[in-house]
Amino acid sequence: MATIYDIARYVGVSAGTVSRALSRPEKVLPDTRRRIEQAAATLGYVPNASARTLKTQRSGKILITVPDIGNPFFAQILKGAEEAAQAAGYAVLLGDTEHQAEREERYAQMLPRNQADGLIVLGHRLPPTAREIVRQLGAKAPVVNGCEFDPTLGIPSVHIDNAAAARTAMEHLYGLGHARIAVVGGPPDNPLHRQRLEGARATALAHGRLELLMPVPGDFSVESGHLAATRFLGQSPAPTAAFCFSDQMALGVLAACRELGIRVPEAFSVVGFDDLASSRYLSPPLTTISQPMREIGVRAARLLLAILRAEDVPRQQTLDFSLMLRGSTAPPPQKRP
Repeated sequence: MATIYDIARYVGVSAGTVSRALSRPEKVLPDTRRRIEQAAATLGYVPNASARTLKTQRSGKILITVPDIGNPFFAQILKGAEEAAQAAGYAVLLGDTEHQAEREERYAQMLPRNQADGLIVLGHRLPPTAREIVRQLGAKAPVVNGCEFDPTLGIPSVHIDNAAAARTAMEHLYGLGHARIAVVGGPPDNPLHRQRLEGARATALAHGRLELLMPVPGDFSVESGHLAATRFLGQSPAPTAAFCFSDQMALGVLAACRELGIRVPEAFSVVGFDDLASSRYLSPPLTTISQPMREIGVRAARLLLAILRAEDVPRQQTLDFSLMLRGSTAPPPQKRP
């Protein structure tokens, strides 16, 4: 069956242009739209018929796409989703997209081919085929987002309030007396990064310390946290604490502190995000935002299965988070008695 990528190559345009021409034709120049429509007819692209089959045929499988299967954060979500799917008699297919749009699209094409009944996206993008299915089926589209909530996707989601969680982490550091705080973020196009940075900035502004906030780029990995720390710990004046948008990056910051002879928490405090199982066994144990990773997976799978059963369920589910106070945070040296 022809895909939008086939059409894109045939016409010589991007897959995004093809998707817009087929779903929002008013957004595409008439000549381009006409060539895309002709190519779709020539190649036998029939999205409407493909979407309809999703309502009438079942494979007994659901597909979960994950941006990085090597990230332990996703492992607990996948465990929860697998348990919920198995309990309902469904098998789970796993796709590691490695943050690549074309891989995401190839996996999404399994839906109109009836190789999977529904899709749980653990990343923050919807590939063109999934967007087209959502456009055609609306609330009945079997596509759900887990954890990387982006309201612009227009699909059901299970997540925490990331901005509120970031505010909680920052309030903890300000409460200890820290003023100059490094914020180690993720990729700028990632909604988790944007939401957590929004919460961090709002808290800094409320405390009159926005000019002392030090945003530092990262990508949620250990390596990016280590690189970020080697940069901001060498500045003068240096921050006295870091709020990292993932435990993995916090691990990198702790490693950099050890290498530079900076004692944690005596001379520097670190807060992470996620509460991975390893966080409590670090030296010192990591103060972090705990989000219910396994429960996110369970809820996402149950939400998708409810859509497949045509049940009326809440489309947006916001779960609780908590701040786990451990040994990596303390007042800065100048604030101690």
